Amino acid sequence: MKNNAQKAARLSVAPMMDWTDRHCRYLHRLLSRETLLYTEMVTAPALVRGGALHLLEFSSQEHPLALQLGGSDPEELAKAAKLGADAGYDEINLNCGCPSDRVQSGTFGAVLMQHPQLVADCVAAMRDAVDVDVTVKCRIGVDDQDPEVVLPDFLNHIAKAGCERVTIHARKAWLQGLSPKENRDIPPLDYDLVHRMKDQFPALHISINGGITSLAEAKAHLEAGLDGVMIGRAAYHQPADVLCAADPEIYGAGTATDPVEVVHKMVPYIEAHLAQGGRLHQITRHMLGLFAARPGARQWRRTLSEGAARKDAGTDVLLQALASVTPLAQAG
Repeated sequence: MKNNAQKAARLSVAPMMDWTDRHCRYLHRLLSRETLLYTEMVTAPALVRGGALHLLEFSSQEHPLALQLGGSDPEELAKAAKLGADAGYDEINLNCGCPSDRVQSGTFGAVLMQHPQLVADCVAAMRDAVDVDVTVKCRIGVDDQDPEVVLPDFLNHIAKAGCERVTIHARKAWLQGLSPKENRDIPPLDYDLVHRMKDQFPALHISINGGITSLAEAKAHLEAGLDGVMIGRAAYHQPADVLCAADPEIYGAGTATDPVEVVHKMVPYIEAHLAQGGRLHQITRHMLGLFAARPGARQWRRTLSEGAARKDAGTDVLLQALASVTPLAQAG
């Protein structure tokens, strides 16, 4: 499993709250067989104290798949990691990058950049508890920290604790004064610093995250020496642009997928969801950007947005929306 996850980490889709749920991940897996997928962040207290094991549910088709945990108590994170590994995840990732107030109040997320030894203790405890990879996602620093000093110290701590893979969001996080959304856009990107960290820590598998919107950009970072690239919002809002050609372009495997065929492959999955009492929009909300910037895309979005909200909406709504873009695919 470790080798599978490390190979897959050449390209990954970022963990994104309210977005990368199991339905989103199922769609992304149909678009790319190879790309590493991440869950939304799940807090260790929710699993260990709250018993919310339903948060760990996923389809076996989603592999390779990583569980992202939030927390700061080594013992509790170790228990949560064990629950994740027992559930079948290929990797357990510790969130040291989320800047939201809710996360700060729990003393985890980006605030952990200020506590590298605590993070190292968490990593060590998690590694002792599981056989799968334990990885970290972090920022280059927070608030008034000097990333040139803080980041190498942070990486040194987690590497000594046994972390072999890290994803670095190439922006600072401002814990006060900026919203989580603003923290994804306003702090300047420092890609050069992340590349220098690879030179400084050659044994560490380093992926870069932040502001990367295309496979071409991803390939440029890989060719410049980084081990992996994580893409967030672009992979969600234009999933076909990022993921359809990922397997041949990034992994040298297989051929590009066709988003029209993927829509048809989603039908039985959606029908099973509806049969269990689910609603159409719970799945199709993740599909709105599937034909982004292509003729018919606006009608595709409109038909899905309006039709899927109906209580009795079924897969006929999806196929009606697909008719808006199918002529393009047939012509191509």
